Amino acid sequence: MNVFKKGSLLTGFLVMGFLVIGKAQDTLRLNFREAVEIAMEKNLEYQIQKNNLEIAQKEKQVALLSHLPSVGVSSNFLKQSGQQFQQIEGEIVVTNVTNDIVSGNLNMNMPVFNSGRRILDTQSAKLAFEAGEKGLERAKQQITFDVARRYLQVLLDQELLRIAQQNLDNQKEVLRQIEGFVDAGLRTVSDLYNQQSEVARVESVKVDAEIALENDLWSLTEYLQLEPGIVPFLETVDPESGSREFQGFGVDELYEMAELNRADKLQQSLLKDSYKKDMQAIKAMYYPRINAFYNYNTFFTSLDGRSLQEQFLKIYPQNTLGLSLAIPIFSNFQTRLDVTRSKVMYQNQILREKAIDRKVYQDVKLAHQNYQAALRKEFNTKVQVQAAEEAYKAVQERFRLGLSTFVDLATANQQLVRSQADQAQAVYTLFFQDVLMKFAMGTLEL
Repeated sequence: MNVFKKGSLLTGFLVMGFLVIGKAQDTLRLNFREAVEIAMEKNLEYQIQKNNLEIAQKEKQVALLSHLPSVGVSSNFLKQSGQQFQQIEGEIVVTNVTNDIVSGNLNMNMPVFNSGRRILDTQSAKLAFEAGEKGLERAKQQITFDVARRYLQVLLDQELLRIAQQNLDNQKEVLRQIEGFVDAGLRTVSDLYNQQSEVARVESVKVDAEIALENDLWSLTEYLQLEPGIVPFLETVDPESGSREFQGFGVDELYEMAELNRADKLQQSLLKDSYKKDMQAIKAMYYPRINAFYNYNTFFTSLDGRSLQEQFLKIYPQNTLGLSLAIPIFSNFQTRLDVTRSKVMYQNQILREKAIDRKVYQDVKLAHQNYQAALRKEFNTKVQVQAAEEAYKAVQERFRLGLSTFVDLATANQQLVRSQADQAQAVYTLFFQDVLMKFAMGTLEL
C-alpha cells in the first residue's frame, strides 16, 4: 500500500508539472502557408542563397555596364617650397619660392576589341543570375516539402490520437456494460478482469499516441525555429482533397515533365553554359586587345600671375585622344593557369548536370512507385474498415446475447481499431505522396 501511495503522489506531481508548463506556453495558430513562410524567414540556407542572388544580380548589372566607357576624374592640390627651376628668356633661373599648384584630370577608357570577352562576360553573368533564380526556386520547394512532411505527420498523429481516445471511450463503455452483466449474473468475473486489462492496454496505446504527437510537434517547432515556449496549433487540411492528377501517367511521361519543370536541373544546365562562357572569355586573353582612351589635363601654378580660371580653362588644358594596343607575349603562364581552372570548372559542371539528370529520373521513378502503392493501400483500407466494422457489430451483438466470448469481442475490436489507424495512415500517406510527386516533378507550390 505504501508503494502505491508513493506512486500516486508522484503521478500527481507530474500532472501538476505538465499543467504548469502548459499554462506557461503560448499557442501560435498556423495554417500551412504561414508555416512555410516562417520556415523561409528562418532557414539559413535559403537566406544565404537569397543573399547570393543579390550579388549575382549586381554582377549581371556590372557586366552590362562594362560595354560603356569607364570615366574617372582626379585632382591634386600641391604646395612646393624651396628652389624652383624656371626658364626665362632662354636661361634657367633658380629661385627659392613657394609654388601652389592645382591640377585636374579627366580620363575615359573603353575597350574596342578584346576577342569578344565583354560579350562573353555579359552572357555568363546573365546565365549565372538565372541559375541563381532557379536555385532559389528549388530552395523554396525544398522548404515547402520539408514543412509539408512535418505538418502532415502532426495531423496524422492527431488523427491517431483521436482514434485511440475514441477506442478508449468505447472500451470504458464496454467495461461498464460488463460490470452490469456480472452484477446480473450474465457474465463471469473473468470477463470483467479481462476487460479491465483491455482498458489499461488501450490507455497505454493512447499514451504512446500522445508521446508521438508531442515528438513530431516538437520536430515541426524546431524546424520553424519558433521562440521557446511557443507551441504551434495547426489548422487541419482535408486529406481526401488530394488532386490525384498523376494517377494515369507512366514513369517516362512524368520524367519528361520533370525535365521541363525541375528548377535544380535547369539551374545546373544554366551554370554549365555560364562556366563555358567564362572559359571562352578567359581564352580571349591570349589575343591582342585594343582600347580607346581620352585624357583631359590642366593645371594652375601660383608662379604664373594670371588668374586660376584663365590658367585652368584657357592656357594649360591638354586633350589626348588615341588607341592603345596590348599584345600578350609572355605572362608567366598565368593565362594558361586561368584557362585550365575555368576548363576544369566547366568539366565538373558537366558531371554535376549528368548527376542531376540521374537524380531527377530516380526521384520521379521512386515517387511514382510510392504513389501507386499509396493509391492501392488507400483503396484496400476502405474495404478493410468496412469489413472490420461489420464484424465488430456482429461479434458485439453475439457477445451481448452470450453467444461469443470476451476473446472474440476483444479481437474484433482490436481489428477495427487497427483498420481505422491503417486507413488514417493510408489517407495521409496518399496526400503526402501527392506532395512528394509534385516535389519530384518540380511543380510544388504553396
